Amino acid sequence: MPHATPSADFATAELDSALRGGPFHVALRAAIAARGLPLQRVQHHLSRHGVKVGVTSLSYWQQGARRPQRPESLRAVRALEEILELPEESLIRLLAEADEDSPERRPAARSYRAHLAASDVLDRLLADLGQPAPDGGVHILGHHEVIRVGARRELAGRESHHIVRAHRDGVDRFVAVHYGDPGCSPARMAVHALENCRTGRVRVHHDTGLLVTEVLFDTRLRAGDTHLFRYGVEDGTAGVSREYVRGFGSAGGQYALQVRFDAAALPVRCHRFTQHSPAAPRGGRQELPLSGPHHSVHLVEPRARTGMLGIGWDWE
Repeated sequence: MPHATPSADFATAELDSALRGGPFHVALRAAIAARGLPLQRVQHHLSRHGVKVGVTSLSYWQQGARRPQRPESLRAVRALEEILELPEESLIRLLAEADEDSPERRPAARSYRAHLAASDVLDRLLADLGQPAPDGGVHILGHHEVIRVGARRELAGRESHHIVRAHRDGVDRFVAVHYGDPGCSPARMAVHALENCRTGRVRVHHDTGLLVTEVLFDTRLRAGDTHLFRYGVEDGTAGVSREYVRGFGSAGGQYALQVRFDAAALPVRCHRFTQHSPAAPRGGRQELPLSGPHHSVHLVEPRARTGMLGIGWDWE
């Protein structure tokens, strides 16, 4: 009678532990490893059960980057229990437990419908501030954002440093937009002028999480003049944050995004991504290493392009 190898014993013990305590993605990854199946074979077995799931989705599920939620995906999870020779309801139970912990498991990404609603609201708020031109009369030559994620894994705040050039005479302000995480309270946020500016009127919209504020220059720029200014937004009003996204309505100058994590709440992995529009699939995924001393990750775009760019992170 053949004996199990030490590595097989370890894989089995790891699987047993993951099935008892979760979370779902760890248990799924352990089950696939214990059976020694590549994801292509898992996908093949699922198709024989009449369930279609892509290899990419399976990879995201076992990484914890995504979680099966649609009815077809839940059918796949039940089929996986059979394919991977797991106790009935073992993976489904872990998914249900994750759902009960809604503040921790709530996805931060917004739906296309939510983005459209926010876009309509933003147009109204800009009009209320007398800002008909999308660019406010300036071209952005450089924009450096620093995002702070706090000890509760929340979006604690951000700081923005802009370099702009006026393309018409008389420009004396910039309209800053902050888009909080789902469940945030814009009325409880605070805006601080940090350098070469002061804050003006503020408008908020609770349902979409939008905060719009005037950043006043105290000088009138002539066409061709440049200006540097810096401001910050204190947030911390929502639950667990999982990503930060910046949208660009037109091509611009250099853009740098840095996400800094509290030492008490470090993610297990981080990645950058791009998206042509809220309705388009995400692409350009690239893992970002977390720096040891400063607990941060960053990306730099020499010239921002139309679309969306962001950094996402996963919590264990």
